[in-house]
Order: sequence, then C-alpha cells, then structure tokens
Amino acid sequence: MIIAGIYSFNSGLEVIEQNFSDEFNQVKNVISRIDAKQHKTKISQEKTMAGRMLYKPSSLNTAYRQEFELMGWKKEKIYCEYPTRYYTDNYQPMTPERQPRPYREMDFVKGKVGVEVQFGKYAFMVYNVCAKMTIFHNQNIIDVGIEIVPIKEFADMMSTGVSYFEQFVWDLEHRGVANIDIPVLVLGLAE
Repeated sequence: MIIAGIYSFNSGLEVIEQNFSDEFNQVKNVISRIDAKQHKTKISQEKTMAGRMLYKPSSLNTAYRQEFELMGWKKEKIYCEYPTRYYTDNYQPMTPERQPRPYREMDFVKGKVGVEVQFGKYAFMVYNVCAKMTIFHNQNIIDVGIEIVPIKEFADMMSTGVSYFEQFVWDLEHRGVANIDIPVLVLGLAE
C-alpha cells in the first residue's frame, strides 16, 4: 500500500519527524509491506454493489496487526474504574464481580507513539483522535498519535459506511485544535 495523503493535526508531522523518526519509519515500512490486493476477498451483498468484489477491512486489520507485531509494536490497554456516584438512588448497578472489566485499547504503541488503524465507521476515527489518544496521553503512555485511514477512492472499494481521509481532514480542520489535543499524524492510504 502507499501513503496517498498526509495531514498534520496539531503539528503531528513536525513532532513525529523531530522526535519519533525511527517509529515513523517503521510505520511507513509496515504500510509499504501490505499488499492490498490480497485482501480484496469480500463479495458484497449490499443492494448498491451486489456481487462486487470488495476489500475486507478485517483482513486488512489482521495484516497490519501481524506486520506491526513483527516490528515489536504492542497493543496497550487501560483498565477503567467507572464511577458509581452519579447513579440515582433508585438504580442499583450490578456488582463488579458480575461485570466484565472495562478497558480502552490502543492498536499499537511503541516509544511513546500510538497508532490506530481504522478501516471502519467515521465515529471511530473521531473518537481515536479526539478522545482515545488524549486519554492515553494523559495516562503517560503516548506523546503523539498516528491515525491510519483509507482515502476516499480506497474506501469506495469497501462496504458502504467506511469513512475516509478527506472527510476526516475536513472535519478536523473545521473543528480546530483544542487545548487538550495531542499532536496526531493522519495518514490516508491507497492500494
């Protein structure tokens, strides 16, 4: 695959090139090693593209996970202790023993760089950059983030509803940078 678009959110590119060039080179290496054509395996059953061969996001995600793990990148979890003091008096929550332990997870972390690979719905891209990366920064796990997403042309060859680089960049530019945002590099991929 190739990097077809680069967007520097809150000076993401500058910070990464200056302080995390080794990690950035590894990310670029991983991207170049993925052969997208091997993941064009999904036969669409959607009305608007029935029978068409599409890229399978879960297969792409598996390929990225394998390549990142080969280079020593690891998933990182933060376990959550949800507050209970905001419940009303007439609500009784389940006891903690009956609930699965909640967590937040970053796809890949190495050397204070967090990477999220997102071939899914738009809300996940926004959540990754505007919430999750900030949380992981506040927990002293990452200093910068890299969000890997498809460009529109590539997303159009996946199921409907997959978001894309151009849409995400437009929204980030019109949202602006808040004082809690960390530097993030958004990479738009093509086959």
